Amino acid sequence: MIDTHSHIFEPEFTDDLPEVIDRARQVGVTHIFMPNIDDTTVDAMLRVAARYPGYCYPMLGFHPTSVDGDALPKVRRMKELLVPGHPYIAIGEVGLDLYWDKTWIRQQQQVLDEQVQWALECDLPLVIHCREAFPELFQVLAPYKDTALRGVFHSFTGTADEAAEALGYRNFMLGINGVVTFKKSNLPEVLRAVPLDRLVTETDSPYLAPVPFRGKRNETSYVKRVAVKLAELYETEIGTVEQQTAANALKVFKIPV
Repeated sequence: MIDTHSHIFEPEFTDDLPEVIDRARQVGVTHIFMPNIDDTTVDAMLRVAARYPGYCYPMLGFHPTSVDGDALPKVRRMKELLVPGHPYIAIGEVGLDLYWDKTWIRQQQQVLDEQVQWALECDLPLVIHCREAFPELFQVLAPYKDTALRGVFHSFTGTADEAAEALGYRNFMLGINGVVTFKKSNLPEVLRAVPLDRLVTETDSPYLAPVPFRGKRNETSYVKRVAVKLAELYETEIGTVEQQTAANALKVFKIPV
């Protein structure tokens, strides 16, 4: 299994990161992909990557909730980290978030477009966060629909129509996490029209813990709960889900087995 989205470099894991990693290994997690948050989190993320080489892989990106009126110069300085031989496996976490505040929508779109261009220039996948903003997101992505752009619509919780539009980007997967286990989630119904070969598994640790851990700190080992739920929804063996979603992730991120 692969956890394609885990913030295990955040302070919530300071006291027990080795135990968290051990539990992930015990349930069969072979890779953890770490999305960056903004210019203040790169160093912490890289320390974890250095501590667990070949297991924890860093991304580089600027999260939409970190965007304000002064974000674009910070983002452009971050691009200087994409030097030859850099360790980053993706541009992420990037995107749009209009759930909390719509003040900086124009700036969020500018920052996203900037990072889409990084992904294309560097041949890296794009890991997209979208909350209450699919129309605005697709407005930014539309010019790139027929390019080589690839990536993941992380923590996908959209409608069936939004899923169909997202899957129209043929090199993208939907990232599915603990939300799929929530009692009131619409994801099980939406996924009826989504083939398993378009999904990757994730946790978004320390957030969005699956049932029965909802409301507690999430961790990578709980990705097993996501796989179990997907096996139920797709009426197949859990091993099939694990193998297919891992293959999907390795395809998008171009990580050697």
